[in-house]
Amino acid sequence: MSGWSIRHRVLLLALLPATLLTLSLGYFFTVSRITDLDQALRNRGIAIARHLAPASEYGVFSGNREILQHLADSTRNDPDVIAVAITDRKGNMLAHYGKVNKLFMDAALVPVSNSEANAEQVTVSQHDNHLIFRTPIIQTVVQVDDFAFESQPLAADSVGASNRLGYVAVELSRKATLKRQNEVLRSAALLALTALIATALLALRLGRDITVPIIKLVAAVDKIGKGNLEVRVKLERGDDEFRALENGINGMVVKLHTAHDYLQEQVLQATAKLSYQASHDMLTGLINRREFEIRLERALLSAQQQGREHALCYMDLDQFKIVNDSCGHVAGDELLRQLTLQLQHEVRERDTLARLGGDEFGLLLENCPAEKAMEIAEIMRLTVQNFRYAYNGKSFLVGVSIGMVMLNQDSDNVTSLLTAADAACYAAKDNGRNRIHLYEPQDGELAKRRGEMQWVNRIHSAVAENRLRLYFQEIQPLNQTLQGRHVEVLLRMLDEEGRCLLPMTFIPAAERYHLMPMLDRWVMENCFQLCASRFALSEAGLNTLAVNISGASLCDEGFVSFLTERLTQNTIIAKSLCIEITETAAITNLAAAKQFIAGLKKLGCRFALDDFGSGLSSLNYLKNLQVDYLKIDGAFVKDMAGDEIDCAMVEAINKIGHQMGLKTIAEFVDSAAILDKLKAVGVDYAQGNWIHMPATIDDLCPDE
Repeated sequence: MSGWSIRHRVLLLALLPATLLTLSLGYFFTVSRITDLDQALRNRGIAIARHLAPASEYGVFSGNREILQHLADSTRNDPDVIAVAITDRKGNMLAHYGKVNKLFMDAALVPVSNSEANAEQVTVSQHDNHLIFRTPIIQTVVQVDDFAFESQPLAADSVGASNRLGYVAVELSRKATLKRQNEVLRSAALLALTALIATALLALRLGRDITVPIIKLVAAVDKIGKGNLEVRVKLERGDDEFRALENGINGMVVKLHTAHDYLQEQVLQATAKLSYQASHDMLTGLINRREFEIRLERALLSAQQQGREHALCYMDLDQFKIVNDSCGHVAGDELLRQLTLQLQHEVRERDTLARLGGDEFGLLLENCPAEKAMEIAEIMRLTVQNFRYAYNGKSFLVGVSIGMVMLNQDSDNVTSLLTAADAACYAAKDNGRNRIHLYEPQDGELAKRRGEMQWVNRIHSAVAENRLRLYFQEIQPLNQTLQGRHVEVLLRMLDEEGRCLLPMTFIPAAERYHLMPMLDRWVMENCFQLCASRFALSEAGLNTLAVNISGASLCDEGFVSFLTERLTQNTIIAKSLCIEITETAAITNLAAAKQFIAGLKKLGCRFALDDFGSGLSSLNYLKNLQVDYLKIDGAFVKDMAGDEIDCAMVEAINKIGHQMGLKTIAEFVDSAAILDKLKAVGVDYAQGNWIHMPATIDDLCPDE
């Protein structure tokens, strides 16, 4: 019934009880009436048999068959009597009436047991269309009292076979009774049908009165649910619950209509606001990078198709970081707002000034040749240079480095234009800041920078597409007292065609554009995952797992916190980890390096100073760094077999390291001769392609 409509449910609710009640009452009264008719026929048959039995006593006793025949014929007036038979005790027919067949005689002549000897006992046998009654004829005792004869029947317990004179059998027809019973059934069925029809009509009327308003209400609510707020409900009923529902729904629609109109207005306002926010910078009110690139795309299309010339300026504020660091970001934001107002006054109406992010601005000069573009760019530079910003009693001067690129028919795409402008801006900074640099395709320095900038996107794509790989190289102990297995983890990158790229291909760009903390974090994350899922360090026989960390990561608070937290959680890895820091990075960031080394050594980490010897002026700083290993610069090692000076340098660095209690490691061991020299000098460890070619990390501990 889950799919039934409310109308069908109401009809079922009204009809089902009435139908069950009607059928139950009809059944009860019909069965009762049929039973009464059957019982009446039985009672009449018993009465006839009981009447004939005593009356036949004398005739049977005296042998007067005329009396017995008269008694049998006396039943002819009863229409239901089929036959009557009076017999003696042996079953001989003494008198009869009607058609006496074998079935009747078989029932009439069945011997009666002693328990049936009572004169009141009438046996009844029922057949399809008739009933046969039989009762014995009992001899009574005659007493004479003052010449008055009084017959008295024997007591029931004294009646025996000798007291039975004969039998009376009566056969009654059931046809009339069955006919009357059928009439009762037909009448009952007719009455039940009439009652059901009347109930159905009443239920239909009742269901219509209930369901029609509900159906109207449901239809109205369905239309409202589909967004039609012009619907109004009109019922043809008086003041009742449906009227209350009608008023409630109509009132609700009015309120919904009002709310809908208000919401539509709010949505339009919010859409306009979102559209503005999507295309504008909330701090300065200028258009943002996304909208700027759309307009730049339009200008590029006009340059390519119509031969027009436009100019793109990429502007990066100089010394802006000083304001943020000394007065906070609030001061920096206010500087950007005030400076934006100054710049907008110098921009032509048809040009576009945008904030590209941070302290970087973009300027699109449409239909502007190079000479005019340089004039406008110079005005922008002077505007920034002459701007004085005061905050909390402090005064600041800022400058701007501007990189310019021209848009013409030879321009490629928006990405290459922005890359070229960015490279020109960095060239302006490299040349002394607060100046303008015009991009020229044949400029070798800019070409190199553009190449590095393209590597930025390639590095990000490689990380996102999981194209970075870990390799390892064995570090061989040269002293028999040194035990255990030592390896260095190396980073490789797969290019878009799946070719393996060495670090020096992409690391310079990563260092220049501050991507090293991201790469170092990726390396450490994968080292932790490797140690946790692929093998246990002790099972792999690893004593040292060396990993390089860049100088930029030493000063990156996020990276330092991440590494400290992970090593605190897994002290086993910490005790096997050796972090390699280049000599240059350590000296450049001495305070950060000292703090970094001291913090991780508490967790059990070891440290190696990489490329040591590239600047001997750093010897004074070596005492302040708590390192465990010195890695001798490979520039001295690779030629030491044939160059006495290089060999002397390796020997000197080795002695210095041993004097300070450090182990020494020689890199770039590419021949047996170099290895023999290192053993003779007394270097502790050797590493190079002759000892072990770098292999994928899967080979470090192959799956079983």
